[in-house]
Amino acid sequence: MEIQVAETQPLPAGGLPVTFTQYTQQSRTNLQLAAEFRTLSIQLSEGDERRSQRLRNVQSFLQSPRWRELFNEIIPLRSAYQQRWTDEQQLSVALTKIAEQLRSTTHHTETVNETYVKFNTSPTLGLEAKAVKRRVERDGPNVITARPRLVYLRLVSWFFGGFNRFLWISMIVFWLCWQPIGNPPQTGNLALAVVILFVICLQALFSAWQEWITSRALTSITSMLPAECTVLRDGQLQKIAGVQLVPGDIVTLRAGDRVPADMRLVSVSLDLLLDRSVLTGETNPTIGTVNYTNENYLVTRNIAMMGANITQGQCTGVVVATGDRTVLGRVTQLTLRKKAARTILQIEVHRLVNGLTTVSLVVGAIFILLWAVWLRTSYPGFMSVSDALANGFGVLVTFVPGSLPISLTLALTAIAKRMQRHNVLIKNLTTVETLGTVNVICCEKTGTLTQRNMAVTHIAYADCECQVARLMGGPVAAARLYETAALCNDAFFDPETAHLLPAERTVSGDATDCALLRLAAEIRPSPTDAVKLLTIPFNLRRRYMLTVCKQPGGSPFVLIKGAPETLFRLCTQAQTADGTLVPFDASLRTRMENTQARWAEESGCRALLLCRREFLPENNPLAGLEDNPAQMYTVATQSLSDLCIVGLVGMVDPPRTEIPSVVDTFRGAGIRVFMVTGDYAPTAAFVARQCHIITGSIIDTIGDALDRAEHNITKAKPASDEKPLSRLASRISIFGSNANPQMDDLCKCRSAPASLALAREESLAETAVGCRHSLVVSGPDLEGLRADHWDAICSYEEIVFARIRPDQKLQIVEELTSRSNFVAVTGDDVNDLPAMRAAHVGVAMGNGSEVAKEAADMVLLDNNFSSIITAIECGRLVFANLKKVIIYLLPMTNLSEIVPSMFNVVLGLPIPLSTFLMLVINTITDVWASTMLIHEEPEHDILLHPPRDPQKESLVDVKFFVQAYGFIGVIETVTGHFMFFLSIYWQSGIGPSSIFLAFNRWSDGYLGFSKAQLAGFVSVAGSVHFMTLVIMQWGNMFAARTRTLSIVQQNPLWGPRCNPLLLVAIPISVAVALFVNEIPWFNEVFLTGRIPVEFFFLPIPFAFLLIAAEEARKYVVRRYPSSVVARMAW
Repeated sequence: MEIQVAETQPLPAGGLPVTFTQYTQQSRTNLQLAAEFRTLSIQLSEGDERRSQRLRNVQSFLQSPRWRELFNEIIPLRSAYQQRWTDEQQLSVALTKIAEQLRSTTHHTETVNETYVKFNTSPTLGLEAKAVKRRVERDGPNVITARPRLVYLRLVSWFFGGFNRFLWISMIVFWLCWQPIGNPPQTGNLALAVVILFVICLQALFSAWQEWITSRALTSITSMLPAECTVLRDGQLQKIAGVQLVPGDIVTLRAGDRVPADMRLVSVSLDLLLDRSVLTGETNPTIGTVNYTNENYLVTRNIAMMGANITQGQCTGVVVATGDRTVLGRVTQLTLRKKAARTILQIEVHRLVNGLTTVSLVVGAIFILLWAVWLRTSYPGFMSVSDALANGFGVLVTFVPGSLPISLTLALTAIAKRMQRHNVLIKNLTTVETLGTVNVICCEKTGTLTQRNMAVTHIAYADCECQVARLMGGPVAAARLYETAALCNDAFFDPETAHLLPAERTVSGDATDCALLRLAAEIRPSPTDAVKLLTIPFNLRRRYMLTVCKQPGGSPFVLIKGAPETLFRLCTQAQTADGTLVPFDASLRTRMENTQARWAEESGCRALLLCRREFLPENNPLAGLEDNPAQMYTVATQSLSDLCIVGLVGMVDPPRTEIPSVVDTFRGAGIRVFMVTGDYAPTAAFVARQCHIITGSIIDTIGDALDRAEHNITKAKPASDEKPLSRLASRISIFGSNANPQMDDLCKCRSAPASLALAREESLAETAVGCRHSLVVSGPDLEGLRADHWDAICSYEEIVFARIRPDQKLQIVEELTSRSNFVAVTGDDVNDLPAMRAAHVGVAMGNGSEVAKEAADMVLLDNNFSSIITAIECGRLVFANLKKVIIYLLPMTNLSEIVPSMFNVVLGLPIPLSTFLMLVINTITDVWASTMLIHEEPEHDILLHPPRDPQKESLVDVKFFVQAYGFIGVIETVTGHFMFFLSIYWQSGIGPSSIFLAFNRWSDGYLGFSKAQLAGFVSVAGSVHFMTLVIMQWGNMFAARTRTLSIVQQNPLWGPRCNPLLLVAIPISVAVALFVNEIPWFNEVFLTGRIPVEFFFLPIPFAFLLIAAEEARKYVVRRYPSSVVARMAW
């Protein structure tokens, strides 16, 4: 029977669960959609007079000179206010047009039969394949087309965004230094202007390329997550991708599904709830009905709009609109594309680039000022105006590694693709870097830590208990057990596996329902003849499921399954193994409670109570209500008394084999793993110990945690001879005990692992003493806790939260995040949405609900919890590799290139390194190596360190600059200048003492050399300096691969962590050096010189010296972690 709800039917008190999407954080995009949706709704509700006035205003605006004026000002000369005003007017016009279109829509006011006729579809057969093909050709796929991007704005961003704006300024200055400032004009300045223009174009092309690659990569990653739905076609229910839907399709949705298109509801369950917050912005769920409840198409409850979520119940609907013709599609086209918020790493990189740019501007200005007030008058002829400007702006061009923002995006994209290869889907690049900061993981038990292969192992009657393998019970008891297990159930067998044994058949549905359905099939292979009249699904607030069933020719009866502690108080009878009914008194309840606790402690069983209630035929309140589901719902919920216990069943869902090692890995990485489950506390604690989530020999309860908070206790308890599992039932507050033995000074609990060495020492101490750092707490214990209580709870290292409701899971996440924790939360259904959205990283399984996967930041496509290890590793890797890129670039682009300009201005040297050669290093020779460092494999100890705290550990800090400038930079600068002086001495015999403070004496006749000869010496020496820096960067390239490990421990040439592509940088840089220094045109225009052969080899020992110095520093860091060198390590 199809259950329908009319608009006048009231919501039964206490019948529907309270959902907690009011705590859900709305994204900026959703708020935009909600604003436009609300405006449309208001316009649809306007009267005719107001509507006519609005249309007249719109027409008047379109015909006004102001509109033409604004239209002519589109190319980007208008002010921001004019742009905003025009956008608002255009949006108003579009909203009015869409409102008129929706006002004429009558899908919601038509009856169910009229809807079938209108879309030429059958309620029993659906659409035929030919009809589907025709409608696909007519309406296209069910996708919302992306708004076309404004190409000219992208071009402006690529060519003038970021550091390119300073390159344009420098290009103009060099052009002016050629003419008219240059006297005589120097061709080198013109060539430099052209080179800078080429660099700008190269940067723009690279930005466009990496933007295209990034968007394509993310699109391909997201396409791995198809949204499927169940549709009726050719008389059969089929699962198809949502993009294949066409108008007229009949779609069936259940709790956890996302509405794939605009649908006219034709049948609904009584408890159907729709979350339309993505459109309306309203956090309260909406009751779905079959009859229309409002003339306004956007307000009526019998239309399920694309993007809404089914939070509870079931429904069937006819697709009335797809793609851009849906309400979501129309509103999406109205929303202006917002610039994506920058990530923390992007902000830090931009801050670094802006800081270096500021320093370069200051240094360049100082150089120009020194020339103006000192050199120009004291040493006339030493430096012309064009030389001074070129020198000052040359610092700006070469000082900043402008490719850093691009390197960041490439690093994030490369890591996202790396995670894709490990079956981890990342929705956005922000999640990649956030993963590196995660220090708490709140995970579900069923399906995440366990195999989701639940099986019934124990059955208890009023007088005995047995295992399923030796199922006991007479025909009456077995029949009752079968009916309750099979009918109070939403799971179903795959018909194609009917020939297999029940344990081997494919079952679809919740893990608990699947286990009970297999149990029913073991009792009786043939299906029952009874029919369901009403179903009230299980939810975490009620903790029970109810069905009203009826045998052919019989009267209705009620079947219930749920949590024992919820249903025990509603029971008055229980059946024995032979089917006899006995009173359910206090002693029998105590015996069953003890049985439940024993099952949990011994095998981690999840206990479920199966009940029923039958009525006398002459006094059955459900009789005659088959056609009145609303009244049946009310009567059924009022019949939750005088229940008869059919049996207590125990189910086991074994943990995944890899979980213990995964949890141990997380613990070694400084990440705490908490279990958050709706299960019985002893069951959760047993499974947590199996999974190594609980390792302490003493398990605290909420009473111990509150006592610690009240008295600020940090001392641990003495070891006890009593076994923890045997004491667990008396220690968990759900049994009413708050035992709190006296404290002792033997050990001290950890609030978080401070370091790997400390964690290992404390682990050994706990093994010997039994440190109290494990906590098991139930949902009822969380009521009314103060902030200091939560401080004590959150300080535990191992926590199991049991019997947790969705709102409590959200509360747990909020309390953790408010205490500077970075939290990842796993979830697989709609109940987990609030917590997933409140967490820093929401994680969904690939086999979870569509709603969970839609809300998650990360999806584990292989349903393997261990994949989070890869995700965490990649999150840390992107930060580590970006630091390696920066530590590789900064010594060269800053100190090694700015010191030559400073020596030229302050100490009167002929400039040791020209601006052109500096540009060659920045834009060519260093690019390949920095790109390959992005793809560096993680160091083997990357998961042996605590997670990064963004508030304390930034991308660059004082220690980083000390390493880049005070260590690597000094070695490279000294070596480069040594080779510069050696080259001049090699050519001319002129020593450094004659070069320093030469100023304007370095001209014709100085030391018997002509001006051309001196210029030739400097050109060759400058090229030697260039080649020396290039070779020194080879050493820096290998040294930067690791932060603390030796090059032997992470070999670059072979092994699992090799990076042989780094070696390609060597022939590339040699080829570039030969190209710019051996070709005569470059020698004449850019004043480069041919490098003597010996100077290709002389710098190599210095590169090895740099590697040796880095190896010595890393050895000290590893061997003496408390030394000054270790504390200053980057």
